[in-house]
Amino acid sequence: MKRVKNERKERRLLCQWFVLFSVDSNQTVSEGQMVDVASGGLAFRCGTGDHCPRVGQKILTQFSIPCSEVNDSSSMLSFTRTGHVLRVETIDPCLRQIAVEFDQPLFVKPSEEAKSKSESQASSISK
Repeated sequence: MKRVKNERKERRLLCQWFVLFSVDSNQTVSEGQMVDVASGGLAFRCGTGDHCPRVGQKILTQFSIPCSEVNDSSSMLSFTRTGHVLRVETIDPCLRQIAVEFDQPLFVKPSEEAKSKSESQASSISK
């Protein structure tokens, strides 16, 4: 697998949560597993079937990240974002990694959101 120089403006939140995506006009929804997410896009893995996205293709994604505003560890912020596929990398014959750039960035920076949540949980435990 070819490595690309990382020129990101913000830290990515590494994760293994589910993402739903659709790429066709019939809105067939498929499921993938997020690898990382930032305010400007995300990367996820999916199978190589008929619904695997292609470079340049428009895509609709639905996913959630932890919410730092609430002390409940199961509290999540949910997002639906359109975007376009920047890269498709082959992981193995049956698995691809898809990089998506959002048309509209998230209103939060997921890595900062997660850091804030872990800091607030640590301070509540130490009290």
